[in-house]
Amino acid sequence: MRSLARVLWSTLAVSAFASGSPASAQDADLAKQLSNPIASLISVPFQFNYDSGFGPNDGDRVTLNIQPVIPISLNEDWNMISRTIVPVVWQEDIVGPSGDQFGLGDTVQSLFFSPKAPGPGGIIWGVGPVFLLPTGTDPLLGSEKWGAGPTGVALKQSGPWTYGILANHIWSFAGDDNRIDVNATFLQPFISYTTPDAWTFALNTESTYDWESESWSVPVNFTVSKLVKFGEHPVSLQAGVRYWAESPGSGPEGFGFRTAITFLFPQK
Repeated sequence: MRSLARVLWSTLAVSAFASGSPASAQDADLAKQLSNPIASLISVPFQFNYDSGFGPNDGDRVTLNIQPVIPISLNEDWNMISRTIVPVVWQEDIVGPSGDQFGLGDTVQSLFFSPKAPGPGGIIWGVGPVFLLPTGTDPLLGSEKWGAGPTGVALKQSGPWTYGILANHIWSFAGDDNRIDVNATFLQPFISYTTPDAWTFALNTESTYDWESESWSVPVNFTVSKLVKFGEHPVSLQAGVRYWAESPGSGPEGFGFRTAITFLFPQK
């Protein structure tokens, strides 16, 4: 597992900064739109994450998150933005000597209803429902619970800066009665800076508070992204590191890493 993670890291980190033709200065606006979770921009990120230190056997995990974002125009004033996260997971000894698992984790589907025009003070916002779908293909890859709750995002873009917060809360309402209920709050404050030549430097946390176990999971992520073009098609390439500032006793520890490639489909 660790050798696979090293291969992914070396391959994607090199390709992130050595592939494609350079983006022109006018593409900075497109790069900046990627910092807005509810931008009117179709994007399909493939995000690789590696974490280690799980449980007494220091298990590790590689996750490919497939995260399509699709805005839908409802009328002249409102958009609905669909954000889906489908995890594909490789993991080893996550719960003591539990062996290897490979397959799908649970899917998280969010729908944000957002005004097309920024509000007072330039605030961009959206609210709506979030759903947890038990698509896990192994008991150690999913909760085996159906869940739902509210989600919301608020942000401001000022010059090269983007800052804001995305949050949701999910309660389980059906599923396997023998599994622990889902009752979790997710908080993602974020800040990013986009340069005129389409580099983006970003810092965020993706914190989760589990109300059942009364425990926090707090990874702090720092990433660097570059918008490039393959022919005429814009693509964002990203690499970065994360540090687990807090996690449950059986959770990941120390440093991990993230790489991603995002395919963009600007609306004409």
